[in-house]
This record gives sequence, C-alpha cells and structure tokens, in this order.
Amino acid sequence: MFMTGKLLWIVVQPLTLALIVKVLALLMLIIGRRKLAGFLSLLAGTILFVTLFTTTGAWSLQTLEARYARPALPTDVSCMIVLGGGFDLEVTAGRGGMEMNQAADRYIEAARLARLYPTATILVSGGDGSFSGIYKGDAELSGTFFQSMGVDPARIIMEKTSRNTIENVTETKTLLDANKLSDCLLITSAYHMPRAKALFDAEGVTTIPWPSDYRASGKVEFGLDFTQPSLNAALTSTAMREWAALLNAYLQGKSATLIP
Repeated sequence: MFMTGKLLWIVVQPLTLALIVKVLALLMLIIGRRKLAGFLSLLAGTILFVTLFTTTGAWSLQTLEARYARPALPTDVSCMIVLGGGFDLEVTAGRGGMEMNQAADRYIEAARLARLYPTATILVSGGDGSFSGIYKGDAELSGTFFQSMGVDPARIIMEKTSRNTIENVTETKTLLDANKLSDCLLITSAYHMPRAKALFDAEGVTTIPWPSDYRASGKVEFGLDFTQPSLNAALTSTAMREWAALLNAYLQGKSATLIP
C-alpha cells in the first residue's frame, strides 16, 4: 500500500496530470480523433491554469487548517507527539547537518513547548518515507535537533519505522502504551491535523491538537492570482495530496468521516 500510494501520487499530482492529459491529446490527434484531442487539450490547459493562476491551493489548505484552532496553553503537559516530515532527508544525507523543509515548524514548536513543559516526554514519529529507504528518518535526526535546542535527549522517544501517517499512528500507539503515556499534544502541520487527529481517534488514542506550519494566511479568497505561479503550483499540489489522502483514509476505514 505504501509503494502504491507513492506511485499513484507521481501520476495524479497536478502538473504531471496535465502533462499526461496533453500527451493523450497528441496521441488522439495522431490517430484522427480530433474532437477528443481538442477536449483533452482543453482539459490539460484548464488543469495548468487552475494550478498556476488561481488561489485553489491556498484556499483548499486554508479550509483544512481551519478545522482545528490551536488551544490555549494547558496548565500541564505530560507528553507530546511530533509527526515527522520536517527534515529534508536526501539533502541532509548529502550535506550533513540538519537540513529542514517548510514543515520544520513542527519541530520548532515542539522545542518551544519543551522549554515551557520541562518534564514532558517528546515522542517523534517518522522513519524514511522515500522510495529507496536508505536515509535516516525524522525520528533519528530529531535527537540531534532537540539536543541542540537544549532539550535533554532522555526525554525523547523515537519511533523510527513508520513511512506515512497511517504507520505513524500504529507505531506511535504501541510506544504510547508501552510507556504508559496518554493525552499527548499532537503536533503536526495545520493542514495535516484533520487527517492525523482522525487516524489517532480511530485507534482510540486521545490527543490534543496543536497545529503548526500554517501555509495560508487565513484570509484567502477563492479567485485568480497571477503574481506567484510557482507557489500556487506548490500549494495546489500539497492540497490535492492531502485531500486525496483524506479520501484514502476514509475508504480504508481508517477515518470515520471524509472530512474530520
């Protein structure tokens, strides 16, 4: 299932999908199916236009980010779960150090909270989710990060084997039970929180949502945007992937509702 999901996403992400549809249009033109070729060309152009020149991506992510507001600081926190995805595994392996991506806010927020709650246990869930599986995963890399932030390594529990969110939940539940931890803060990207929270709920794991890494301003209106096509494409791709993952979790029975 993990590899199937990876391969499927390569095909259906917006820019790749537009290319595939355009190639199909050319093939239809070659074999004389001109009307079908015209329709497919129009479809490819529409996908490109929506992806590059509208606020579809930011608006869609904003919709997900609004599902869970960050609560007031609790009086006490005994544990927090940090879902992986903040490290650029390939660049880190090639360059050394701790190279992070846009989801680094997950770890920055966890480090901030670790100072506020100095006795809280930090469970980092995330292995190598790449095709090759040859890199150190988030959990393994996080030890150095938290130590550099002044967090005692003895407070860190590392879940090193999971490759996606469904596996995050399964493996994390095992470690929570083994260490008798419950009612943890759940720290992940705001757009990812609805799916992550739903998957934990389905496994009977009670968590307190603590969203981070917001991608949209919260004031985005659906419409045209010709100012930042590359960013629009990235946001649309991220949004489409998350909505597809929500649908997949629902169809697999891992989530009780399509939109948690």
